[in-house]
Amino acid sequence: MFALTRRSALLGLTAAVSLGRVSLALAAAPTEKRLIVVIQRGALDGMAAVVPYGDPALAGLRGEIVPPAPGQPDGLLDLGSFYGLHPSLANLHAMYTAGEALPVHAVAGPTRVRSHFEAQDCLESGADHRMSSGWLNRAVAAMPSTGANRPEGDAVAIGVSVPLLLRGSAVVGNWAPHGIAAPPPDLYTQIAALNRSDQLTGPAITEGLRERGFSASVMGDDAGEANRYAFPTLARHAGELLRAPDGPRVAALEIGGWDTHVAQMPRLKRVLEQLDAGLAGLKDGLGDAWAQTAILTMTEFGRTARVNGTKGTDHGTGTVAFVLGGAVAGGRVMADWPGLGPGHLLEDRDLMPTTDLRSLAKGLLVHHLGVPSTAMAQVFPNSATAQATSGLLRA
Repeated sequence: MFALTRRSALLGLTAAVSLGRVSLALAAAPTEKRLIVVIQRGALDGMAAVVPYGDPALAGLRGEIVPPAPGQPDGLLDLGSFYGLHPSLANLHAMYTAGEALPVHAVAGPTRVRSHFEAQDCLESGADHRMSSGWLNRAVAAMPSTGANRPEGDAVAIGVSVPLLLRGSAVVGNWAPHGIAAPPPDLYTQIAALNRSDQLTGPAITEGLRERGFSASVMGDDAGEANRYAFPTLARHAGELLRAPDGPRVAALEIGGWDTHVAQMPRLKRVLEQLDAGLAGLKDGLGDAWAQTAILTMTEFGRTARVNGTKGTDHGTGTVAFVLGGAVAGGRVMADWPGLGPGHLLEDRDLMPTTDLRSLAKGLLVHHLGVPSTAMAQVFPNSATAQATSGLLRA
């Protein structure tokens, strides 16, 4: 386990926030390659994150919730002549331009259910039914040992719980700060004000509040709005932990807030900004280790192709996943695009999935982390048709 230092204490930023629960789990591994999985709980609308603006049927399905075209004010960030990235994903677009981000479209997990709970369980189990262990834990357990001595142990979860994704035979610890329920913000304001003139406690409290994402108004300075939510800060610290020579090599983070049934455009903008800031924070925290890192973002299912009556979208099937990192062969969109016209939607409502998410995960586990291909049957039961995707990584 980690020694409880100030830095590790600051990682206890996991909280229930307005965008949903955010947490982090870490695992050691006998390799210098890093793998990070980001779970987006609530079902990301993949066609809003990576917009297929070149599909002629798109406007008729959801015209009022499609951002302006590339080149227009607040327009899409172009990914070629067919796809555009949501304008809130500027950091991700910079990674794409640098060849470090690979969007994979029309993706789905092993099930075709539209229940958040069942689909998330299957997403993390890596099977078409819920299991007591997660596919990432089973992958860590299957990695060949090189005798690496990592003092933090096999794994640690920062937050109120360990996600199913990292539960299993590989040892996983858990740590959370005292008092997950946050006191009223005005209490922090009063504490900061009472200690502001103290040369010792004043700066320490200010720094602590800033690290925890509180606004400048609470801290009593004019530096502007600090990060409100835990995910970007937690992600940056996760990168720092993985960068350490004796640190963990596998991490799982989660960020909620993707269930956009109503008023999707403003709600999605906020949560995409947090995701984007968190991914940039991971890169900053990893430093030179970014070159040895691959990140997979995944969500339980997508959303309906058509906008609903409340300017949102409902539970669907196909969505988008992102593979990114310094080790990734990015700068392109990977997709077997099924089309949105008549007869092309699943059950006449959802984006038809053409890529199995387990194929992406297998490709990263086998070709990046070095998990034996023979272990994939155990890591992902009954997944013989989902072959490990090649070409995800730099040569």
